[in-house]
Amino acid sequence: MPVKPILVGLHLAFAIIGIDAFLWLLGELAAKVENARRRAFVATVGFVSFALSWLLGGYYYVVFYGPTVKPIIKAGMAPWAHAVVMEAKEHIFLFMIPMAFTAILAARATSPELRKSTMWLTGSLAALGLFLGLMGYIISAAARWGAV
Repeated sequence: MPVKPILVGLHLAFAIIGIDAFLWLLGELAAKVENARRRAFVATVGFVSFALSWLLGGYYYVVFYGPTVKPIIKAGMAPWAHAVVMEAKEHIFLFMIPMAFTAILAARATSPELRKSTMWLTGSLAALGLFLGLMGYIISAAARWGAV
């Protein structure tokens, strides 16, 4: 089996696991679950998943996207998909890793005053993850349109 679809599939799978973990953490915080170890574990799952998605996506970008997919998109019907969407996706994701690490630290805290802020952080991570997924779909669609 070719490596390219495996990389894309793992990139997406880890992103989904990360989003799900932060949604789980949001539920834990909303329910005022007092188990700080479990909250920290869930945040760590989200962080590690996002980090793996980032590493796999970066490898895909360097090996496949840059040399083969990017030229197809830039020559196709939607060159803005790379110029705007991919560039934005690359920069937005750089914030996700430090935010996810901060969520681990905040999830460990037992202070009720931090719960609301941690909920906002956690919700933002899940929402940004979903937004990045939409951006990935746009980029993939532009590659398919350009290859036609």
